Order: sequence, then C-alpha cells, then structure tokens
Amino acid sequence: MKLDNPLLEYLGIRLLEWEPGRCVFDLEIEPRHLNRQASLQGGVTATLLDAACGYAGLQSTADAPPDNAVTVMLTISYVSNVQQGRIKAIGHVTGSGRRMYFAAAELYAEDGRLVATAQGTFKRSSSAPSA
Repeated sequence: MKLDNPLLEYLGIRLLEWEPGRCVFDLEIEPRHLNRQASLQGGVTATLLDAACGYAGLQSTADAPPDNAVTVMLTISYVSNVQQGRIKAIGHVTGSGRRMYFAAAELYAEDGRLVATAQGTFKRSSSAPSA
C-alpha cells in the first residue's frame, strides 16, 4: 500500500492493513533506527505509534477517501526495548466525534513482546496543513 508520507517511507515503515478504525504498520529494524545503546530509538517508536493511531481514524468508511488529521496529544509508555527484527504497530480508534477522534496503539516485537503503547487525540481536517 502507498503511504504518501515521506517520513514514514524514508524510515522504511510499511503500511500492512488499513480500514476504518484500524491500522497496522511494520518496520524491519536497521542500524539507522538504533540509539547509542543499540536499542530502537524512542523517536522511531513514537513515530510508529503516532502513525498507527493517526491513520486508524482517517477513514470513515471503506470506500471514502482518507481525511487528514493532526495530532493534538500523544502519550507513550515505553515498556521494553528491542534491538532487532521486525516490529509491528497496531492502532485502533477508541472514540470519535465530528472533528476529533481518540485512538490507541501497541508496538510489538517479532517475538510478540509488548514494546510500547500510546493513546492520542487527533483533530480531523479536510485539507493538508499549510507549510
């Protein structure tokens, strides 16, 4: 699936599933994704979880074009570290209004271990934000 998101594409993040209310991304960890302690950089974790939460709320129906949204708030809990393998972020909408939605996501290591969780608030917009 085409992401149309230059940062996610640059990082090597792949969109595996996307349907109204749910989204799944994955990433094969490479040396460029690691911090000085040879663990997954916290910013990469945050990016994956933000994307999973955000994309989960962009489609109202399966045949509708995706909306745009901005992150209003994102809270992340780092549970364990990971150094290698494929990681998977699963996001789902937990509540929704006309202009705002709430979502949660979990990041899992290849062995099924929970790496991090996130909860966020997102504001829908009908057009891309201006620079």
